[in-house]
Amino acid sequence: MKLFNRGALYGLLLLFALPAVAQAATGTLIGTVIDSRSQKPVVDVEVTATSPQRPGSWTTKTNTWGSYRMTLLPPGVYTLRFVGKQFHPGIRHQVRVKAGRIHRADVSLLPEDSRGEGVEVVSTAPPGARQIIDVSSTMTGVNVDQEFIKRIAVARPGGRGGVSRTYDSLAGTSNNEEYGVPVATPGPISPNIPNTSYGIGPAGLVESRRAYGVNGPPPGSFVSHASDPAPPAATPVALPVPHSPAPEAPAPLVPPNGDRFLDMYFKGHGVNPTVNTEEERFSTFSVDTDTASYTLTRAYLERQALPDEQGVRVEEFVNTFDYGYADAQDAPFGIHVEGFPSPVRKGYQVVRIGVKAREVSDAQRKPSHLVFVIDVSGSMNLENRLGLVKRALRMLVEELDERDFVSIVVYGSQARQVLSPTSATQQDRLLAAIDGLYSEGSTNAQEGLELGYRIASEHRMKGGINRGILCSDGVANVGVSDADGIWAKVKDFAAQGITLSTVGFGMGNYNDALMERLSHVGEGNYAYVDGLKEAHRIFVQNLTGTLQVVAKDVKLQVEFDPKDVSLYRLLGYENRMLTKQAFRDDRVDAGEVGAGHAVTALYEVKLREGATQVGTLRIRYKTPEGGDSKELETKLPVTALRADYALARSTTRLAYVAAAFAEKLRGSYWTRPLTYASLLELWQGVALKERQDVSELGDLIRKAAAIDQRQDRFESLAPLKSMDYDQAPPVL
Repeated sequence: MKLFNRGALYGLLLLFALPAVAQAATGTLIGTVIDSRSQKPVVDVEVTATSPQRPGSWTTKTNTWGSYRMTLLPPGVYTLRFVGKQFHPGIRHQVRVKAGRIHRADVSLLPEDSRGEGVEVVSTAPPGARQIIDVSSTMTGVNVDQEFIKRIAVARPGGRGGVSRTYDSLAGTSNNEEYGVPVATPGPISPNIPNTSYGIGPAGLVESRRAYGVNGPPPGSFVSHASDPAPPAATPVALPVPHSPAPEAPAPLVPPNGDRFLDMYFKGHGVNPTVNTEEERFSTFSVDTDTASYTLTRAYLERQALPDEQGVRVEEFVNTFDYGYADAQDAPFGIHVEGFPSPVRKGYQVVRIGVKAREVSDAQRKPSHLVFVIDVSGSMNLENRLGLVKRALRMLVEELDERDFVSIVVYGSQARQVLSPTSATQQDRLLAAIDGLYSEGSTNAQEGLELGYRIASEHRMKGGINRGILCSDGVANVGVSDADGIWAKVKDFAAQGITLSTVGFGMGNYNDALMERLSHVGEGNYAYVDGLKEAHRIFVQNLTGTLQVVAKDVKLQVEFDPKDVSLYRLLGYENRMLTKQAFRDDRVDAGEVGAGHAVTALYEVKLREGATQVGTLRIRYKTPEGGDSKELETKLPVTALRADYALARSTTRLAYVAAAFAEKLRGSYWTRPLTYASLLELWQGVALKERQDVSELGDLIRKAAAIDQRQDRFESLAPLKSMDYDQAPPVL
């Protein structure tokens, strides 16, 4: 009989051992979601877990029994969000996960039609009954190899050692349990780390961690404070885990002042870690030219409230500003590189990489058929929602000409066509249709999108711009909120050349996550309008760039040579990260760039002595007509680095101030040493304050400084005076 050789035998043993190693290094969350009124299980509730020290997010849904199970969670402290159709969202901060353990978090959600407009605070099992289930001896199926074992403690999404995250997964079409997960060595349990964020309501500032209005919790309500001692652990219980609904669930807590802040729904994607080039030398991501996060933050701060940390996307702050990049000569992109010593991280250089797409004059713009899909449901019945939509559309119509056609679809409880394809020269007819819009019914967003796509498809303009533009607050209580098939349809139409952009309106109840996701899958742009000034910027000032795409599926990759660079970190783009392999895989979707649009990325890099290159930049893209991708490559020389912040161009300093502001607002570990006073000093050094947008940035920094009362969530774990500038501490 032929025997296995020794190497094959070891390989088989490793194949069976690795899943146990991976399972032991991660934890699991389970729980049951019930209706607080009927006490019945709630099906298809989306449960999302995020951690400030972990890139990406983990998502699952409840089953027929209202139970959910979230596996392969790295040890840490998580925020859980629960979103179900016809229920107020639920949120839970400070959910601790240990390696090799299962933790239970049972939830009761408040129906939307309940009295009082608010959401509950959900909690883990009742005090004294916390369940910790030992799974250290359990083996589960997971694809791993030696790189998995070597993986750095804090991994970036799609990095080496995990299952790759394609753009499909970023769009939410993949099973989250297939995402790559880092291996973390279990250590001592850290103190509770505050994770308070703030929101707005009728009465002003509200802490979303406790989800109460400024008047505090209702009398007799249970409140979980970060300083409260954890309940004693129960004796470990063996698997299997029961899937039946828990006999008791936490009672819903309704804010006494009717605050609706938690109807503002955001989906966080973590904060990028610092990566060792010996572990991963390639940094790859899809471009993003959206600006909604910055505008939403401005709307919060103007209402004297901090934005939700999960809604702060660094790249959207940076890409809001014009850096005056010059066009390339005889090339599709102009590339601009500059850097300077980091004002915050000792031993690091800030490197700004700017990529500018070619300009297209208004006269050269392609003809267009724009199909506006407008939310006219009851939630839009406000002057700063539907009223603002109408005024924005009037601005746009006045900028179009004989090349352009406009259609209008509205949806409330049902979708209907208000305006068939009409030439922009018929302004009276267009304006009459816009002025005649009124609020009606509930929110059937899926039906509205399907009708809009049908009209766009039937009246497709060959060789022109075919674009759907969704104007909504993103609050969908019928159809799209629980219909996974809509993503495949949106993606399929985008592949046919009918793209979708989303424009958000409204505060108080708004779904940023849905609006962003729709635009990403639809290969369009995502903007938020908080006033007529922003509407003018989007629909008038940047009309050509907003409409005409000059490059599709644009991916950027920076390769850092370990001989020159030891450590690096990309600021932002967490939900746009790609694997090294995805860069040259033309099946992987990426972002689009409009005419004259620029994409700016900032890295923090730690150079080795004698370094000659910062790295190699590669750009991969397709023409608007599709086909095979083209690739550009250029070196990033160390000669582009200035000796001091003050010696860098004002535009480079502006990009850094915008990024640092976003990092501070979202509570990033890496900006802990940066005070608001120091940030304002950096802003003072920009020397572009005569520009209205730059002046406004300074005003927003001052407003944030005046109201930000958050404590350093890392201080008890890693005191600032002894901060490690190379690696964030694992939150264990």
